Amino acid sequence: MSSSASADLHAGSPDDALEWARARGVGALAEKMGFEWVEFSVERSVATIPVEGNTQPVGLLHGGAYVVLGESLGSMAANLHAGPGRLAVGVDINATHTRSATSGRVTGVCTPIHLGRSMTVHEIAITDDQGRRCSTVRITNMIRDLSAS
Repeated sequence: MSSSASADLHAGSPDDALEWARARGVGALAEKMGFEWVEFSVERSVATIPVEGNTQPVGLLHGGAYVVLGESLGSMAANLHAGPGRLAVGVDINATHTRSATSGRVTGVCTPIHLGRSMTVHEIAITDDQGRRCSTVRITNMIRDLSAS
C-alpha cells in the first residue's frame, strides 16, 4: 500500500488498515514469536502469539513475550494514528502479569487511552484461551514528524 493510500486509512475500511499492518510487518522478533494479526484499527487492534516456543524454562509464557505482543500492538496502532510523514516511537512501557499461560495462544487487545498529536497511550489486555487476563501492558509512544531530525 502506498503512503498516499495510508493517508486515507482513518476514513478507510478496517480491512485496508489490516492490509497496511500486514504489509508493514511487525519486525523480526514478533515474527519469530508467531505474531498473527486478527484485527487492526486506530480504535482497537487484536493479535495473538502461541505459548509454545515462547516459554521460560519452567514452561510458562515468558513475561517478555507479553511485552513484545503489547509493544507490537501499541506501536503499530500509534503509527496508524500518527499518519503519513510521522513516526510513533515507544518511550515507556510497563506490564503487570496476573496469570500464567502454559499452552495454546494468548490474545492481546489494544485500545487507546490517549490519542494526541505528539503522544499516544495504549492499554493492551492479554488473555489466555479461556479469556482469563494474564497480563496488562501499557505503552506510551511519542509522535514526531519524519522531516524533523
